[in-house]
Amino acid sequence: MIRKIKWIGIAGIMMVALSCKKDLAEINKNPNATENPQPDYLLTASQKITADLYWGADNNFNSTLLIIQHWAKIQYTEPDRYIFSNSSFTSLWNVAYAQSITNLNTIIKLPDEKANVNYKNVAIILRSWVFSLLTDAYGDIPYKQAGDIKTNLTPAYDTQKDVYYGLLEELKNASAALTTTGNVITGDVIYGGKIDRWKKFANALRLRIALRLADREPEKAKQTIAEVLSDAGGLISSNAETAQFVYSISPQQNPISAWFDTRDEFRIAKTMLDKLTVLNDPRIPVYANKPTDTTVKTYVGVPSGLTTSDANNLGLAKTSRPGSYFFAPLTPAVILSYAEVLFARAEAAARGFTAEDANALYKAAITASLNQYGITDVTTVNNYLGQTAVQYDAANFKRSIGEQKWIALYGQGLEAFAEWRRLDYPQLTPAIAGVLDKQIPVRLIYPGTEQALNADNYKIAVTNQGTDNLLTKVWFDQY
Repeated sequence: MIRKIKWIGIAGIMMVALSCKKDLAEINKNPNATENPQPDYLLTASQKITADLYWGADNNFNSTLLIIQHWAKIQYTEPDRYIFSNSSFTSLWNVAYAQSITNLNTIIKLPDEKANVNYKNVAIILRSWVFSLLTDAYGDIPYKQAGDIKTNLTPAYDTQKDVYYGLLEELKNASAALTTTGNVITGDVIYGGKIDRWKKFANALRLRIALRLADREPEKAKQTIAEVLSDAGGLISSNAETAQFVYSISPQQNPISAWFDTRDEFRIAKTMLDKLTVLNDPRIPVYANKPTDTTVKTYVGVPSGLTTSDANNLGLAKTSRPGSYFFAPLTPAVILSYAEVLFARAEAAARGFTAEDANALYKAAITASLNQYGITDVTTVNNYLGQTAVQYDAANFKRSIGEQKWIALYGQGLEAFAEWRRLDYPQLTPAIAGVLDKQIPVRLIYPGTEQALNADNYKIAVTNQGTDNLLTKVWFDQY
């Protein structure tokens, strides 16, 4: 009888323990986690999250667009003077890893009956773009061990060179694995399920990354570009094939639109407007609005990096906001344009990597940028191209391509920031009241959470790359 009571007691304890374990599991279950993840929903979410990240305030118009002097601030000018806190650069890191890459990894790991080969390889291509944004901005980053906290809670950092090499291989394999027969995908806002365009986008990303390597690893860059140009998948070949996320009406509008609905602190930078004015550039009415004060008859840019009081003294009504096009609700977030592809091909030819005509491609790139904004009149385009200051200079291709690419990338802060550092043109003057001893930032700093939560790997990265500040060059930025 005693033995029977004993066993009943043990069984009861086990049942309580199992019940507690079950309750604990329920308590610790993430209420936001998807019980039955669907690839189309995950794909849409990943595209929207990353487009907002790329096009929104923290990483674009309140940081990198200011650094490369596309825009300037007329109120709350601290970011325009390079006064950033450690938290200023957390969103790119945190959202990219915790949301974009995590969602894309979920698609990649789904069983074949839930996500076909095209879902998985489109996810790999998008993930490669996200990783490229991270390494362009910060330098060394977690890559091989990233995106799976169950296995690697504190992922190791990979060197920027290794990240680029890894991405080139992933993009090559993903593009080759995509199939244009069957395996339909939905939830694709960028290309509407057109798999042939995803192949072209993958190749265009390979071309972009190859040029990131050009000053450091020219043979690898040359080899990659030769592979891309001979790839049957092709390259983005018209403005209609530009990779972009097309927004909708509120509350799914362009994040710039959402910001401008309630705030008025950004203006076109004087640096950009002066360059456009000197060139009599037909994009001026697209890139800027005239001041709302009707007594001011011309466009007025704001100098970069003024103190708040000096900026305020210029007058909100007497200075030019960025063009209405950029804060319209439906304006797309451009990820990789046809013009950028042509500029890249022009540079590859200028470097001797290909036998293509650098001058012809340079002109085609400028034309594509003008066409992108509705400037299609042949006479207008030819007059612009015919100016001495616009014509291609083979003896200094970095200046010609760098300055025109800087103009064409207007609004794409992260990409323009990367290209300005790589090509060293245009030659910008630091912020007037800048705090970096008359220097311009050349990278973003790691989030403070890395020092706290991934300290050992963070220290290794800093030892390898250099001091974690705004003036430490990333690996690709050799000159």
